[in-house]
Amino acid sequence: MPPTATNSGIVTDATSGERHIPESLRADGTTRKAIKIRPGFRPAEDIELYRARNAVAQRERRRMTVPGAEAPRDEKPDIPGATSTLKDHNRSETLSWRRDDDNTSTTPSSNTSAAGIKNAKRREARKKARSADLGDAAPLNESAALERIEQPKVEQVNPEVEREKKVRSLKKKLKQAKDLKTKKDEGQGLLPEQIAKVIKINELIRELNALGFEDDGETKRETEPVSDKVTA
Repeated sequence: MPPTATNSGIVTDATSGERHIPESLRADGTTRKAIKIRPGFRPAEDIELYRARNAVAQRERRRMTVPGAEAPRDEKPDIPGATSTLKDHNRSETLSWRRDDDNTSTTPSSNTSAAGIKNAKRREARKKARSADLGDAAPLNESAALERIEQPKVEQVNPEVEREKKVRSLKKKLKQAKDLKTKKDEGQGLLPEQIAKVIKINELIRELNALGFEDDGETKRETEPVSDKVTA
C-alpha cells in the first residue's frame, strides 16, 4: 500500500521515516525533482484547524445518509409550475384590489348627504369666480406694464442749445484740420486719418456757413442791398 500524502503533498517513507515531496511532471512534460522536508517542519496546509464537535458530527451524518433520500432543510423543493401558479395568484389578487378601488372611487356612496353636495357646488362656484377675477386682472396688469415700457421719457430739446453744440464741434474740427494743413504745407508727414481731416476742410466750412457762421467762427453780416442812386 503506497503511503498517503498530506494536504501539502508530503509523503513519509515507511522504512526510513523521512518526509519528502515526490517527483512530479509539469504541464510541459519536464520532471519536477523531489524535495526533502526537514524534520519538525509542518506547512500551513497540514495544520489542523479547530472544529466544534457538533459541526463535525453533523457533517459525518450528512456523509452517511444516502444522497437524494432527504432534502436539505434550508432548500425548498423545486416543483416546476409552482412559481408560475403563485405569480398568477398574486396577480389576480392585485387586479381584484384595483377593481374594488375603482368601483369605490367611481360609484357614490349612499351616505352622501345633500348638504355635502351643496357645499361641493359652492366650492366649485367660488373657484370659478376667483379664476375669472384673476384672469381679468392679469391682462390689465400686463397692459399697464406695456404702456410703461412703450412710453419712454421724452426730454424737451432746445434747438438753440443743439445749434450751439454743433457749431462748437465744427469749429474745433475745422481748427484741427487747418493746423494739419499747415504742417503738411511745411513738409511734415501726416497719417491717413489726418489727411482725411484735411480733405474735409471745405465740407466743414460749408456746414458752418449753413448754420450762419464764417469759416473763422464769426457770424455772417447781413449785406445791405445796394440801391441805385438817381442823380439829379
